[in-house]
Amino acid sequence: MVYSTDTNFKPGEKTEDETLPVNEQLLKVRLDAKHRGGKLVTLIEGFSGKEADLEKLGKQLKSFCATGGSVKNSEIIIQGDNREKILQWLIKAGYRKTKRL
Repeated sequence: MVYSTDTNFKPGEKTEDETLPVNEQLLKVRLDAKHRGGKLVTLIEGFSGKEADLEKLGKQLKSFCATGGSVKNSEIIIQGDNREKILQWLIKAGYRKTKRL
């Protein structure tokens, strides 16, 4: 059961959080090979904000790395081991709280 004093609230409606500024985002960059047929992918996790902004960041990273990838379950998936390239790009773009796992 949900109670809200907001007159515009509709039960079951998913609300998107506002996107945090880039200098407040806490992103984690890690390498993963589980359930991918042994192929390596770079995962970027921890983005807090709108799905459209996550898609935009994913597109920028795919373009920068010149490789494929996707955005699923609030994660950016980039094909191959591109951790160093992605970390450098994120820091240069203002994502100062980025961690490599």
